[in-house]
Amino acid sequence: MAFTRRKMLILGSASFATAALAGLPAFASLTDDAIMAITGGAETSDAGITLTAPEIAENGNTVPVEVSAPGATSIALFASGNPTPSVATFNFGPLAGSQTGATRIRLAKTQDVVAIATMADGSFLRASVTVKVTIGGCGG
Repeated sequence: MAFTRRKMLILGSASFATAALAGLPAFASLTDDAIMAITGGAETSDAGITLTAPEIAENGNTVPVEVSAPGATSIALFASGNPTPSVATFNFGPLAGSQTGATRIRLAKTQDVVAIATMADGSFLRASVTVKVTIGGCGG
């Protein structure tokens, strides 16, 4: 079989498209894998943790997020639709005045922001918020 320029372009384009689409559904599993690494498969509760993020973010480059879990030793933030879901981890020592963290994160598209808090007694808390990212800052 002789390879012409046209056949090479078709094969190359098909290979590129396959490689690009193969990674899309993996983002959610990356988040699940990271959460599993933290919790070890233990059950999580949604009581006692507060995750605050805007419902609609007109600019996905700077989305303000605040999380609070009294009694937590650490809180991890994840953006499930980003190529690298792990966004931030807040660690709290015994002299911490409060177990609250606030930051601005970058979101690639509309997605869930998930917070996992590791409590001092070894239990885990989970909170999730869906943030809609609009295009161009037009609010639509």
